[in-house]
Amino acid sequence: MKAENRDRRNFIRTTVACTAGVLVAPNLALARRTPSKIVTGSGEHTFEVRHHFPQLPSKYTWQTTHNVAVDSANNLYVIHEGREQLKDHPSIFVFDDQGKFIRAFGSQYQGGGHGIEVRQEGSQEFLYVAAYQQVKEFAKLDLKGEVVWKKRAPKESGVYHADEAESPKRVWGRDRFMPTNFAFTSDGGFFLADGYGAFRIHRYDKDGKWLSSFGGEGAGEGKFNTPHGLWIDDRNPQAPKIVVTDRANNTLQIFSIDGKYEKTITGFGLPANVDQQGDLLLVPELKSRVSILDKDYKTIATLGDDVARIEADKGFAIRKDETKWQDGKFVHPHDACFDRQGNIYVAEWVETGRITKLVKMS
Repeated sequence: MKAENRDRRNFIRTTVACTAGVLVAPNLALARRTPSKIVTGSGEHTFEVRHHFPQLPSKYTWQTTHNVAVDSANNLYVIHEGREQLKDHPSIFVFDDQGKFIRAFGSQYQGGGHGIEVRQEGSQEFLYVAAYQQVKEFAKLDLKGEVVWKKRAPKESGVYHADEAESPKRVWGRDRFMPTNFAFTSDGGFFLADGYGAFRIHRYDKDGKWLSSFGGEGAGEGKFNTPHGLWIDDRNPQAPKIVVTDRANNTLQIFSIDGKYEKTITGFGLPANVDQQGDLLLVPELKSRVSILDKDYKTIATLGDDVARIEADKGFAIRKDETKWQDGKFVHPHDACFDRQGNIYVAEWVETGRITKLVKMS
């Protein structure tokens, strides 16, 4: 096993073990069966659980699923980490809202596929893709997979090893570039999280020009331990916030739009990403649940909770053994997003991949 992979596994194993005392969120509703459905949630946040929702053609295989996004036609985009040795296998798959396969592309991200977001720019939509491991780049694509531009580590930030921009290698460290996801600003620019590398949040303009960064390694209050996901919370348009999932610190950190630290929200179990619909924030937690937050960052619903059982799985055996997965429960939610009807897609960090659709019932 290569050192960087061993370090990553040891790191995640340690953080899971150390956060066994994370508080259970309020309004917890365990998955339950009706005569024909598996249901999770409560009240207005009640969902039918449909595991393994989309289906791949037989010529493709499910690999470790990482992130999900939805376009204006309600089509679902799924990015896999993929396997570096399978050079010709796509890492990005597209499905309609009934789970029917549409197309696949993105073989260049095999072994490093991670973040994916859809953004409307004028009359056209684009995909933004972040790739780590040996790929170490981020890119803008059209919805068919054609590359508009691609970029590597921002040398001008002054925080990276010289190799990262010119000839990146599969090496981990705080001077390495391992981008994980995006958040978009109203002026056409975006923020990019370097969640596995320098632990910094980079800001870019609408043309992909680097502007600034903030963060770095630390225990909180503006410093991070795996700033894995992020989102621009524009529920107050006069004072939008940057929400960063500080995963291994088990918190969300809230910043002003210019990167000034404001506050920390606790009570999570390895929060991985953020999505928003209306007044609701959606936070998938790698420790076996998905949380819905209100405008005050208070958890108002918890979906698919299986925290106690996953905490007991010190060796991550469950993520590799589908026979141990339980209906209506999550193993390791890595990303989640709303679709246009308020349903939710959840991508899990499991070896054979799993995408669950949570169909809103109320």
